[in-house]
Amino acid sequence: MVCLFINTQVTSYDAKKLELIFMVKWIDVSTSTHQLKLFDGNRLIKTYPIAVGRILSPTPFGTYRIVNKQRNPGGPFGVLWMGLSKPHYGIHGTNNPASIGKNVSHGCIRMFNHDVLELSSSVSTGTRVVIHK
Repeated sequence: MVCLFINTQVTSYDAKKLELIFMVKWIDVSTSTHQLKLFDGNRLIKTYPIAVGRILSPTPFGTYRIVNKQRNPGGPFGVLWMGLSKPHYGIHGTNNPASIGKNVSHGCIRMFNHDVLELSSSVSTGTRVVIHK
């Protein structure tokens, strides 16, 4: 099936409806529950525990996209970095697994290393990431 939009403006609402119709994977991040959920359309695939930003450097709310992936970025980022369309923020592994479930990062979303590898293998660049309280 091919959809053509000629001289038509597609709103974000329309884009979300199309994602549900075509079962596009997307990520939901809740900073209050410390959970990242992977969806395929409206079907929940998996829930992961996460760490988020602290009070002085909160995780930014909004809708972003995964713009890049880097294996073994070094430092505190664990085994993988997935950069978001909000510059300097991303979803990444950690060298401190005890931090998962807490508000401890500089605003990024931390995951267990095995979880971020699994998530990365399930999503591509361009995947929508919705971050909320």
